[in-house]
Amino acid sequence: MTASLSETLGAFVAETGSLPSGIAHGGRRALLNGFGLAIDAASDTAVVGALAAMSAFDPRPTCTVIGRAERLDPPGAAFVNAIGMNLLDFDDTHLPTIIHPTAPVAPAVLALAEQRGILGAEALLAFCLGAEVACRVGDSVSPGHYARGWHITSTCGTFGAAAASAKLMGLDASGIANAIGVASSLAGGTVENLPTAGKNASVGSAARNGILAANLAAAGYESAPRAIEGTLGWARACGDEADVAKALDGLGSRWAFDLNAIKPYPAGIVFHSVLDACLALRERHGIAADDIESVVVAGNSLLLERGDRVVANHRDSRVSLHHAAATIFLHGTAGIADFEMPRVMSPEAKAFRAKVRGELDPMLPPGASRVEVTMRDGTVHRETVIHARGSIERPMSDADVEAKARGLIQGRVMEADPLVDLVRRFDTLPSLAPLMKASARGA
Repeated sequence: MTASLSETLGAFVAETGSLPSGIAHGGRRALLNGFGLAIDAASDTAVVGALAAMSAFDPRPTCTVIGRAERLDPPGAAFVNAIGMNLLDFDDTHLPTIIHPTAPVAPAVLALAEQRGILGAEALLAFCLGAEVACRVGDSVSPGHYARGWHITSTCGTFGAAAASAKLMGLDASGIANAIGVASSLAGGTVENLPTAGKNASVGSAARNGILAANLAAAGYESAPRAIEGTLGWARACGDEADVAKALDGLGSRWAFDLNAIKPYPAGIVFHSVLDACLALRERHGIAADDIESVVVAGNSLLLERGDRVVANHRDSRVSLHHAAATIFLHGTAGIADFEMPRVMSPEAKAFRAKVRGELDPMLPPGASRVEVTMRDGTVHRETVIHARGSIERPMSDADVEAKARGLIQGRVMEADPLVDLVRRFDTLPSLAPLMKASARGA
């Protein structure tokens, strides 16, 4: 009988002992971005609330909560750190599936590696393999899974966190396959919660449940071989028939994780082309917000489904095509402050968003958009962006990623440069202790 998806992925994870240099480099970039985001978000009410919820269990505090002085047990730390890495919508993205792989996978790896004193090289290997599993499971159910309302970062991230955790725990191919299969019973999260911290909670659960799945497998739990693609398996229960061939295409020779991109803006990835188009129009034509009569933002169905929304809070603004246009034409910037409550709920922002409408253009590919600005004097300006800044076609440079991380880190836990250097040398570290200490408040 042909090996199942979880069995094949389990064998790949178990048998892979090193990383291609490009994948290792991409993994370090993603980890640096993740650390910066978790540190910047450490004082957010969602992180503080998650920390309080996990502390209520009174576990043995052995692991770092990034950006905080408190410590938790590995599942608790993984839960809170995953929320921190995902909270600002500023994380990395596997563009074919729109999975943000670092947020659910890295916190599980960091917690277990810190607890067990694992080498940095082993932790980086486990992280990249877990991210690969998350992306490939996502490939098997995309695009229907996300379009149907499942938050694919949370659901597929659970499989990745399970595989990474099982690898760190030294499970064999069968054990890793069982961990992946058990994860199918623990994976959840819906897109309806996108503009609330409920979405981030499901990302936290992915990291936490990945550790749980691996521990259950280590304790002897088995799972159905076709827990993912079976007739009554996870994929079909979620409404899809898993495309196993697509998920396994090129496994071992081509990395899905190689299509992971770092965001330059703290907003949903599909809105980056809108931000780029508005920036280009503003700069090229010297457009002033007061001189604009109306703005039309055109894109495919995903852009409209996710972004044509009433903005009631700062979380809404990060997935709003209306606010993407507003922040650029009002301020010329799209940083974290531009998506926080003072600017989001200002009278100027509310008034400008009312000038913006979305328009479906099925001819535009995913991630692309066209912005048309009509001025009060009747002049019309148009800009189309097919590949946004930060995409695979226009990636952020290493210098860009490091500058972004420094901006997120500086002054919040320590000087940024030592932490950046530790992540740069991640796979040479004899343990993660100095890195995790450097990432904690009060270090």
